[in-house]
Amino acid sequence: MKKKTSIRKAKPTKARAKKKAVPVKSELKRAAWDSLEIEQVSPLFHRHFMYGENVMLARIMLKKGCIVPMHQHHNEQVSFVFNGSLKFTFDDKEVVMNSGEVLVIPPNLPHKAEAMADTLAFDIFSPPRTDWISKSDQYLREATKEGKSPRKVG
Repeated sequence: MKKKTSIRKAKPTKARAKKKAVPVKSELKRAAWDSLEIEQVSPLFHRHFMYGENVMLARIMLKKGCIVPMHQHHNEQVSFVFNGSLKFTFDDKEVVMNSGEVLVIPPNLPHKAEAMADTLAFDIFSPPRTDWISKSDQYLREATKEGKSPRKVG
């Protein structure tokens, strides 16, 4: 006859105890772009955006010559040029985007953008850009010198 073995469950310790997830209440949001505040980030860069728990949609208006300096962020980015032209610069290549084109930028990939013409673009970020929400995106607001290493944001 086999002897029964008892299995003892470990008592939860602070290290093992799981934090209870606090549910975040999702809410339905709806707005017309014209009803959202347009933020002037610089004289050549204007934007407004909406965001939920996991995604942000931004409407970006760039004047010809506007430069978004080299930077990187943990957010995945999808850029859609609705009207105009943007030149994206990466470590190993340049990509010129024209009206109707879409580009997916993986997280943490250093990139720079330049408006080759007055441009209306839409950017999707996942997760939302907390530095934009809090208006702490200084890399966009300050003049930066070329040749600096990529800025890590967010």
